[in-house]
Amino acid sequence: MSVLQFLTTVHFGDGERRRLPEELARLGVKRPLYVTDKGVVAAGVLAQAIEAMPATDNFTVFDDTPVNPTEAAALAGAGRFRDGTCDGIVGIGGGAALDLAKAIAILAANPPPLWDYCNRHAAPKPIRNAPPLVLMPTTAGTGSEVGRSAVIVFDNGIKAGVRCPDVVSLAICDPELTLGLPPRITATTGMDALSHCIETYCSPTINPPADAISLDGMERILRHIERAVVNGQDRAARWNMMMGSLEGAISFQKGMGAVHALSHPLGAHGFHHGTLNAILLPHVLAYNRDHLGSKAGEICRRAGLAAGADLAGFFLALNRRIGIPAGLREIGVDETTLPAIAAAALGDNAHKTNPRPLQEADYLTILQASY
Repeated sequence: MSVLQFLTTVHFGDGERRRLPEELARLGVKRPLYVTDKGVVAAGVLAQAIEAMPATDNFTVFDDTPVNPTEAAALAGAGRFRDGTCDGIVGIGGGAALDLAKAIAILAANPPPLWDYCNRHAAPKPIRNAPPLVLMPTTAGTGSEVGRSAVIVFDNGIKAGVRCPDVVSLAICDPELTLGLPPRITATTGMDALSHCIETYCSPTINPPADAISLDGMERILRHIERAVVNGQDRAARWNMMMGSLEGAISFQKGMGAVHALSHPLGAHGFHHGTLNAILLPHVLAYNRDHLGSKAGEICRRAGLAAGADLAGFFLALNRRIGIPAGLREIGVDETTLPAIAAAALGDNAHKTNPRPLQEADYLTILQASY
């Protein structure tokens, strides 16, 4: 059995963003660096997230978050932290901003390069003395606020995690921050969260508490994702989507599978993580089906399907209904890169916990089916 880890303190619920001033005061933070992205700023969500903070023109923002957070952006953000004489960090945004905030916290107190702390490094260095870090998600997707790692595209071209389960001081999950998400982002981030719940549940690692959590998250998302896409102001749907996202990430300790083993090297080429996961999920489920045992029937039950139903077909149809692109070709993946992606998947940590042992040729078959 794996080590059971449930570490992060989470304040969850509508309006919880207003706790930010008291929580920063409790942490001794007087000059926070806000890590976000330009879309969150332009949409007014950053202002909404920090509305309870004392009014001042003198606060420091780093909003240069790429679609996939990079080592270079983390280094730039750490420079902004030092230039602003900041003493804490607040990450506000989707998974990219939250993962970048973790990486900035690491480099704010530890020397670069960030690769030295990566879990793919032969001998990763320990992370010490990171400043206080508060994470506030504005999507229901990655669950990065409770995830054990920061997933980064490193300067060497590898997309991988920096294991930092202790770097987050607390998370504030306020579903009201997601009410303005447009349908496309609601769909892609929601399918990202769903892929986390499904892949962690299907992982062969033995961890019954995490299985129960991932199943609960799976069912919440399956029941509410279409409602949230159709009506972004549906508060019950937004609450359940954010809870499902958090639950998927709590279960990361079980490891994931082929969806993520492929989406990580694809994401290093600049493609959106949630969109990739949504496209790959049906094809990976089809490939793994005979190795899932009773778990396939449980997924069917949570989806409201009869035992033995075509899970791949169900998720392909769900993707169509919520506007997910039909395949990798549609989002601009170059077909000639697929063999290299298949080879790279073997080195990804998610490869180790796929329920069906896979070789490079298997990954290439899945990619071709997804194309």
